[in-house]
Amino acid sequence: MPQETSSLAAVVLAAGKGKRLKSASQKVLHPICGRPALWHVMRNVAAARPSRIVVVVGREGDAVREAVRSWGIRPEPVFVEQAEQLGTGHAVLVAEKAIGRAREVLVVGGDFDPATPDHVRRLLRVHRRTGSAATILTTEVEEPGGYARIVRDGNRLLRIVEGTDAPPAMRRIKEISLLLFAFRREDLFRALPLVGRENRQREYYLNEVLPILIEKGERVSALKVDTRGAMGINSRGDLARAIRAMRERINAGHLARGVTIVDPETTYIDVDVRIGPDTVVHPMTFLEGSTRVGAGCEIGPSTRIVDSRVEDGAVVQFSVVREARIGRRATVGPFAHVRPGTVLAEGAKVGSFVEIKASTVGEGAKVPHLSYVGDAEVGARANLGAGTVTANYDGYRKHRTKIGRDARIGSDTMLVAPVRVGEGAVTGAGSVITKDVPAGALAVERTEQKIVKGYRERKDAEAGRAGGPRRKGKGTGGKGKGAH
Repeated sequence: MPQETSSLAAVVLAAGKGKRLKSASQKVLHPICGRPALWHVMRNVAAARPSRIVVVVGREGDAVREAVRSWGIRPEPVFVEQAEQLGTGHAVLVAEKAIGRAREVLVVGGDFDPATPDHVRRLLRVHRRTGSAATILTTEVEEPGGYARIVRDGNRLLRIVEGTDAPPAMRRIKEISLLLFAFRREDLFRALPLVGRENRQREYYLNEVLPILIEKGERVSALKVDTRGAMGINSRGDLARAIRAMRERINAGHLARGVTIVDPETTYIDVDVRIGPDTVVHPMTFLEGSTRVGAGCEIGPSTRIVDSRVEDGAVVQFSVVREARIGRRATVGPFAHVRPGTVLAEGAKVGSFVEIKASTVGEGAKVPHLSYVGDAEVGARANLGAGTVTANYDGYRKHRTKIGRDARIGSDTMLVAPVRVGEGAVTGAGSVITKDVPAGALAVERTEQKIVKGYRERKDAEAGRAGGPRRKGKGTGGKGKGAH
């Protein structure tokens, strides 16, 4: 493991309320590609290898503290509270004591950092190489909105103007400030007390440190990067842009590692998902959570897989899979629902309009279509005919069904659990099986078919006498008319 940079402290600003999001959730905890916005920020902070991480939270910061602690970040973050929301500059002042004696301070917004770990490392390299008192990360966007504008004279940074305070001429500037700064600690905390709050928001802006440093003759640098249009999160539109930018970044990474994504614009892969080479991902596919997909698989189209494992060579199409394991060369779908606790062994098949829950399906076994299998064990090479149902719930408890190897379950069989069907046993179509079936036996449970001759003619005559409609012609619909 690389060593920490003992002279660097990181400050993460996570106290914002996010009023424009109109949400009960903390702004920094809104999910972006499977992880909260703040998680992505903390990952980038960790790339800098700081000796100390300080997270500034608001009065209602318990949820943020709990989330950050659950991520196992090292070094363990220190939390400080910004009781009054008086701006980013004030938030950094609140963190001063917790920062300690570090020589450098990395300050980053917690709502979403559109930068990458590489951007953070580059920022620090530029900061150190130029000997700057402050270095800021910037980007260009087509619609900068209310974000702070970068004002330059050529390559020289003059100042940063908040979007809400910018005159019309400055609002046309497309280069904006990202809330990611590197400072010399001594210069930062000498300048912060000089920052005023003569602006529309009546807040202390961290950006205002930069012109103060420039006036003192200190060097201030800016590193412009491409963040694919993503910025911080102040509105639902910003959140959508952040998700899109992260999704593009994730998909590009999988493409570079040998995964075929037929249409990246309609493919949604969470940040923790792993996919093996030569797998093909079709459009409208969602791979979420901790999902792992092996090599040479075919996923989609129109498929959602959540917190599941799909092994090499498996095929899943037009289906939903959640907290399940799909074995090598197994097939799922189209239109199957594989629920939590399900394990499909190598070569197993779960076909069209099948729902399966908390069950194991053995090697080469088949549940081809129109079935419900819940709390069951299906042996290798068993075949369940269309319409098979395991009746696993008696209104009080769930019960298990065990189907042996090479068993053949006839179409429309109802297996009333708890029940066992032995190896090689067969059930007749339409049977309701309530008792165990021995190995190799045939179980049939249905009443004897009766033939009532002349039934239709009698019923038609009765209907005619009662004034009802009479059947025309023969069969189910006379003279080309369909059945009613």
